Amino acid sequence: MKRDSWVLGVAGVVFGLLVGWIIASQLARPDAVATIAPDTSANASAPADAQSPTGGGGQSSTATPIDDARVRELVAQADKNPKDAHVRALIGNLYFDAERYPDSVKWYEASLAIDPKNPDVSTDLGVSYYYTNQTDRALEQFARSLQINPSHTKTMLNIGMVKAFGKQDLAGAAEAWQKVVELAPDSPEGRAARQALDTLKQAHPTTGGGATGKS
Repeated sequence: MKRDSWVLGVAGVVFGLLVGWIIASQLARPDAVATIAPDTSANASAPADAQSPTGGGGQSSTATPIDDARVRELVAQADKNPKDAHVRALIGNLYFDAERYPDSVKWYEASLAIDPKNPDVSTDLGVSYYYTNQTDRALEQFARSLQINPSHTKTMLNIGMVKAFGKQDLAGAAEAWQKVVELAPDSPEGRAARQALDTLKQAHPTTGGGATGKS
C-alpha cells in the first residue's frame, strides 16, 4: 500500500486510539466454544493495522492461534446443516481472529449466501476483503452493509479506515467518521471516530476533520 507522508503522521496516533476498541470488539464476539445460538450482537471489526494488509492471511504476533479442533467441529456442524448461516459466520470469525483472511472470506461469503441480511457478517467480510488487498471490493461490501442497516456505525467506522488508508481519501474518511459521531456520539464507535477526526484535523487541517457532538 502506498505510504504517503500523511500516513506516517496520522496512522500511529489514530490506531493507537482505536486499538482498545478493536480488541474490545473482538472479545465481544460470541464465544466460539459456547453452544451455537442466534447472534444478535454487533461483532464487525475495524482493521487492526490498516497500514499493512496481510494479503496472504498469515498470522502475526497479534493473531489468535487457530483452534483446528474447534474448526473441524464447526465445519462438521455446517456440513450437517447446509442452511445454518450462523455456524458459517462462527468459522469465519475463527479464521478472522487468526488473521487467515482468505479463509474468513470463504466462510463469511458462505454465511451471507444463506442470510444476506446480516450487516455484522457483511462488514466482517468487507474487512476481510480489505486485508486481502481488495480495497474497492471492501468498500462495495460496506455499502451493502449500509443497505441492510443504514445506521450501522461499525460499518461507517470501517469505511473511514479503508478510505483513509486504502484510498488515501481523507475527506471521505472524515465524512464517514463524522456520521458515526452524529449517530452514536457516546458509543465506543462514536468515541473512536471523534478521536480519529480530532487527530486527523491536527495532522491535516484541510480535510475538515474535527467532530461535533457530545464529548
